[in-house]
Amino acid sequence: MTLDDLLAREAIRDLMARYTMAGDRLRIDDFVACCTDDAVIESERVSPDRLFRHEGRAAIRAWQERWLSGGSGTHGATFVRHHLSTSAVTLHDADRAEARTYWTAWTDIGPDHAGYYLDALRKVDGAWLIAHRRIRLDWEAPGSLFRSAVANSAG
Repeated sequence: MTLDDLLAREAIRDLMARYTMAGDRLRIDDFVACCTDDAVIESERVSPDRLFRHEGRAAIRAWQERWLSGGSGTHGATFVRHHLSTSAVTLHDADRAEARTYWTAWTDIGPDHAGYYLDALRKVDGAWLIAHRRIRLDWEAPGSLFRSAVANSAG
């Protein structure tokens, strides 16, 4: 592993932290800035009524604006904290990488839901960005406050 590899991995971990904190705090500009212009964010391995796919910064921004305008009515939580844990980053070259990162979301009820991200990452103008994020849900609490969130933030 080279110094450039280590710097790339740290930049990618920083990107993931910035995305997570921006999403939890509904800082839309910061959230969208973590994505390439043609980014895709989508859910996988959930029931059909909970699938979503947002392509491009404009669509991702509109999705986050719906979350913000819905307030706690979007999901019923007064706070959301996604905690990232194990993250495996694979560097393909100086400008492309993939990552698999486990996460758990906490809300007013405690552990609310958990899963992992599968990311395709691309370096654009010297900054690592999310090009494609697939969000996979592994578990949710019986009283999950996010059970209806996708429907409540649909376009």
